[in-house]
Amino acid sequence: MKRFLLVFVVVFLFSSLFSQVLERNETMYYGGSLWSPPSNWNPFTPWNAVPGTTGLVYETMFFYDPLTGNFDPWLAEKGEWLDSKTYRVVLREGIYWHDNVPLTSEDVRFTFEIAKKYKGIHYSSVWEWLDHIETPDNRTVIFVFKDPRYHEWNELLYTLPIVPKHIWEGKDETTILQSSNEYPLGSGPYAAHSWDQNRMVFERFENWWGTKVMGVKPAPKYVVIVRVLSNNVALGMLMKGELDFSNFMLPGVPILKKVYNLNTWYDEPPYHLSSTVVGLFLNARKYPLSLPEFRRAIAMSINVDPIVQRVYEGAVLKADPLGFLPNSVWMKYYPKEVVEKYGFKYDPEEAKSILDKLGFRDVNGDGFRETPDGKPIKFTIECPYGWTDWMQAIQVIVDQLKVVGINAEPYFPDSSKYYENMYKGEFDIEMNANGTGISSTPWTYFNTIFYPDALESEFSYTGNYGRYQNPKVENLLEELNRTPLDNVEKITELCGKLGEILLKDLPFIPLWYGAMAFITQDNVWTNWPNEHNPYAWPCGWANWWQTGALKILFNLKPAK
Repeated sequence: MKRFLLVFVVVFLFSSLFSQVLERNETMYYGGSLWSPPSNWNPFTPWNAVPGTTGLVYETMFFYDPLTGNFDPWLAEKGEWLDSKTYRVVLREGIYWHDNVPLTSEDVRFTFEIAKKYKGIHYSSVWEWLDHIETPDNRTVIFVFKDPRYHEWNELLYTLPIVPKHIWEGKDETTILQSSNEYPLGSGPYAAHSWDQNRMVFERFENWWGTKVMGVKPAPKYVVIVRVLSNNVALGMLMKGELDFSNFMLPGVPILKKVYNLNTWYDEPPYHLSSTVVGLFLNARKYPLSLPEFRRAIAMSINVDPIVQRVYEGAVLKADPLGFLPNSVWMKYYPKEVVEKYGFKYDPEEAKSILDKLGFRDVNGDGFRETPDGKPIKFTIECPYGWTDWMQAIQVIVDQLKVVGINAEPYFPDSSKYYENMYKGEFDIEMNANGTGISSTPWTYFNTIFYPDALESEFSYTGNYGRYQNPKVENLLEELNRTPLDNVEKITELCGKLGEILLKDLPFIPLWYGAMAFITQDNVWTNWPNEHNPYAWPCGWANWWQTGALKILFNLKPAK
């Protein structure tokens, strides 16, 4: 009863705060991506920026639709390869920044060339393979490459926000990277309206170029992104009709749908689309985790089925050994024969046999195996405290490892410590989905797992958090990156070679597919996308609005 009253009081406070300011029938409330008070709207530091900064305020040249694999023209009217090293973008006519200054090819050129000037900008590495940019007129941008990386380029086309040259020109690198950029001036359908500790309010920009040029206009006047740190509060807000669009991973979906008439993507389990690959990064610098066969024994000791059924109530799907996301463009290049030959499955008896052959046996009779020279083994498996589904999953895995004689224990640091350990490679085993999200190419997935530059860096923000080393992967990643995306046969071959390395050495063990948790209610807005009306990928995470959530805003209808 006390727990219910606490939830009610918190929800009431949220309700009171919101209703005092904005008309409810003009406002769409979204939750599931804001974890700290809004304080940064800098498009040059997207990892720190408030969700919606890219997509709502700053726009990209294209949108990417994960449901179809298509690139939809946005700022760009079209983009095409003129030859193997030349890519031409033609911008739409009639695009303007919010201060009514035209958005032209010079803004696009500036967005890229500022990263050539200042190496601290996160996409500056593009200039390792981009030679120069030409702007023959206000709408045409020609990118000339010295060494085209087709897969990486595709990702930039829909993830890199274009910035106004007349606002950012002349600023030094420190100013650019450290600016909070309050009240950002962009070209998108919304502008920053206001914010406080627990929410970010975007207001529809009524003179947005897209309404005239494309004939579209978002339905909600206001989009409010709420900061909610408790699943109980998010659940209470949904039940009371105070949250319209949720990307929170909430328990009890069958009951919520039945009792509160809430909507999910699928009518039946798994209810949600798959969006990431949740798995274990193992520290390849720590013995005996440094042994590929020891890592295989761990993989074969884990039964994911109880996690799917008990922890998630069937709301996620078990991953296959390779971890390719189902219903994604990745499956176009799936190396089926390689997975059948080298894949692993749950087999604790085989795991015991592997450990016996390696010389890891229980010498002292305590139920846990020691090293061949008699030293005890003990690992921690970590995830952030408060991520209750992952915490429960880790406990299941710890209990399963005990069955084969491996001594492991859960470790739940706060999120800041978790990420510090991840980036520095200072962990034993870490549950992780960072960088494994759905994308336009499986290159992003393999690059996350194998990222070679992690071996030479104190911090790795891109991947290979366990510091796995294999000289073959760098060449294979580069070859894959350099292969045009229409060469399906070659990409499949390279995915097979990278997949074989992954399945043999297992620096990362795929477990299940993280859900694109999507729950909505119809009290204020209707016409949400779902399996019967799949017009948009339902994700409002930071830097993902241009993959679908913005389309939702264009298609919503007021409830009667």
